[in-house]
Amino acid sequence: MESHIAERSAQLPQLAEPRNPGMELDLDWVAAVQANTSAIERRCATLPGRRSVKKDHQAAWLLKAISLIDLTTLSGDDTEGRVRRLCAKARQPVNAGILRSLGMEGLTTGAVCVYHDMIPTAVKALEGTGIPVAAVSTGFPAGLSPFHLRLAEIGESVNAGAEEIDIVISRRHVLTGNWQALYDEMKAFRLACGEAHVKAILATGELGSLRNVARASLVCMMAGADFIKTSTGKESVNATLPVSLVMIRAIRDYYDRTGYRVGYKPAGGISKAKDALVYLALMKDELGHRWLQPDLFRFGASSLLGDIERQLEHHVTGAYSAGYRHSMG
Repeated sequence: MESHIAERSAQLPQLAEPRNPGMELDLDWVAAVQANTSAIERRCATLPGRRSVKKDHQAAWLLKAISLIDLTTLSGDDTEGRVRRLCAKARQPVNAGILRSLGMEGLTTGAVCVYHDMIPTAVKALEGTGIPVAAVSTGFPAGLSPFHLRLAEIGESVNAGAEEIDIVISRRHVLTGNWQALYDEMKAFRLACGEAHVKAILATGELGSLRNVARASLVCMMAGADFIKTSTGKESVNATLPVSLVMIRAIRDYYDRTGYRVGYKPAGGISKAKDALVYLALMKDELGHRWLQPDLFRFGASSLLGDIERQLEHHVTGAYSAGYRHSMG
């Protein structure tokens, strides 16, 4: 059993994937983008029932999900101690005995995501692990601070050691259809990130329609986003399956047109192992196995890992442990 699970959950060898360089803004392409809301919702409503995995297969998929988590703490009361504990969890996300029994020693999360002030603490705690530190930036979560300060914040985070920057777009550009302004903003953020990869947070719950989500996704990719991300986690509505389907199909269209792969990160509200399985199935159905690797797919989550760990412990021992035994920080 153990070798089969390890084989099923193993990552593909990391390919020399060319980074999305972006392209000139194509307003004709943007204007042509539509979203059939009723069809999208029907497709998403049937997905959980049609894509169900059990036993060893489920364990393998859950192990895969762990490797794709951006383990996150973004609270006003964050402390260095909490961040160090979170980093320890990223390094050892599941009880060592459970991983050993599953043949998955050495498994880590995909990244750790923190506010700027906590970058040095996280970098030090993760030294030598290869786990990147991601930082939220550009006036997160509202994105309404002065533009020059948003650019400066990116630079400060990169200099502090962040390898990934999660930026927030100006929602007003989407709501008013000012695609040139959104493109210029995103392009400036990408330039400020330098070698650090940039994830564009669309705050989809505040964009008004699925069509706006599709068009904003496309514009951000045209401007060079390495990832597009649903939410800050602070909106009243965060990641949903319909929004995810729209964004994933925008990624597919962009790849078909340009040959460049852009990553996807659903964030906010994904806290149960069964939900992670549905998102993985959606990614595999729409984009294929290549997008189930950490360089192209991440979960923005904090409590998700605890529920996955409980499910894996049940798989190995036949018993569920108490939730408090799997604290993230």
